[in-house]
Amino acid sequence: MKRKKKILFLKAVAYGDLNEEIKTYLDQYKDETTELEVRNIQIGPKHLEYQYYQALAGAQILKEVLRAEKEGFDAACISCFDDPFLYPAREISKNMVVTAPGEASMHLASVLGNSFSIIVGRDKWIPQMRENVCKYGLERKLASFRSLGMGVLDFHKDERATMKKFRQEIRLAIEKDRAEVIILGCSMQFGFYKELQQEFGVPVIDCMIASLKQAEYLLELREKAGWHFSRRGLYERPDPEEMRDWQLDECFNLEGLLD
Repeated sequence: MKRKKKILFLKAVAYGDLNEEIKTYLDQYKDETTELEVRNIQIGPKHLEYQYYQALAGAQILKEVLRAEKEGFDAACISCFDDPFLYPAREISKNMVVTAPGEASMHLASVLGNSFSIIVGRDKWIPQMRENVCKYGLERKLASFRSLGMGVLDFHKDERATMKKFRQEIRLAIEKDRAEVIILGCSMQFGFYKELQQEFGVPVIDCMIASLKQAEYLLELREKAGWHFSRRGLYERPDPEEMRDWQLDECFNLEGLLD
């Protein structure tokens, strides 16, 4: 019997209203051996459309990643397409796999086609997301960003109106920008991809699903091939003795999570 994989899907916002709905949605796509839990950060903003909000949420995101590893989770998915604090989370964790929707979706899209377009909520999001595309080395694959003119909390208020905007922008992305793959560029755009994919006949990537499946894939590779995040450079972990000397546990209320 295969060993169970325990994965945390961490909503990087301070509300839990949709946690059960998200879990039910993702349960359709997880492996049989995956035990999935959905949590949110305890304090902070309710969306991360501003980099200031992301900065405020950062300490809580990292705290929940550390807590998850302490509790025996094998992986964590940080649920926001901007991938807030993804690299620091990989750096501070010990053996846990950490993924996020933006990186997972873009790498997947780059395999599924020669070019991809990202459907965002607002123009405000584009500069930071473009920086991430470049950071991941995928700028040559980017066909365009297309904006719906909607905030994170608006997508599910009137889903028919949201779908109408999706159709308009996806059609332009395919016909004008020559995108071969579409990425829905917000984790709160979950649940729309199937109908859009069927209608337009190209892969439409739900970034929530992409981050979950990347976590499962990386866990399988770690188990079968021994491949894990390198500690040689980017993800080198801070010196535990230094963190103890600086009393970071106490200063930042980390409850012994750095041990």
